Amino acid sequence: MVTIHPTAIVDIKAIIGDNSVIGPYCIIGPNVQIGEDNQLLSHVIVDGITKIGNRNRISQFAVIGTYPQDLKYNGEPTTVIVGDDNTIREFVTINCSNSTEESTTVGNHNLLMAYAHVAHNCHVGNYVVIANAVNMAGHIIIQDHVAIGGVVGIHQFVHIGTYAFVGGASAVKKDVPPYTRGQGNPYEIVGLNSVGLMRKGFSSETVAAIKEVYKLFYHSDLNTTQAMEVADKMENLLPEQKIFIDFVKDSERGISKK
Repeated sequence: MVTIHPTAIVDIKAIIGDNSVIGPYCIIGPNVQIGEDNQLLSHVIVDGITKIGNRNRISQFAVIGTYPQDLKYNGEPTTVIVGDDNTIREFVTINCSNSTEESTTVGNHNLLMAYAHVAHNCHVGNYVVIANAVNMAGHIIIQDHVAIGGVVGIHQFVHIGTYAFVGGASAVKKDVPPYTRGQGNPYEIVGLNSVGLMRKGFSSETVAAIKEVYKLFYHSDLNTTQAMEVADKMENLLPEQKIFIDFVKDSERGISKK
């Protein structure tokens, strides 16, 4: 059974899953699919070609699936995909992508706090915490288990690696390697996210192994290219070490430094 408040406007073509609740003054467009056990509290707008999974809680005045803030966008039928078990707080905006080849995506088990903006073609992974008033430009990738403090601006095409911690009031213009923490404008890496890693169940041995690779790129006299040459010769790498090295190797914007 779907519960729809009498003041909500839900297009007859929209698909709403069982046990979902559409609260007062919500507006749901014709090309929207919403799964089971979702709660849209009130004044939520879901439009465009948008697919939302199961068990999400979406707070007042959130807007999902509207067209991108991109002057190149010409009205193509582009998409947003939101997964399961997310909490999306007040005034969050998630724009559709700017081309039909790619969707804007938000994964599972994420917390997006009030006024966060997920721009076109962004990809937010799983178990991500995005604090209040984080503003993403387009084409950003945020990997799993990332935490981002409040009032952070992220430049377009930036990638933020898994388990990174981005301090509040930062301006992030280059890629942020996995497992690191940093802050500032311009953004600077200040160390490993060691406390966060231990809280997530990483062993002290694994953290020490990550630190070995981290020191190669951040506490040696080598530049990034030289450090990568050394890293490529390392043997018997732990998976976490390889994740760090591969992230740096694949970085197109360059990595944030100290």
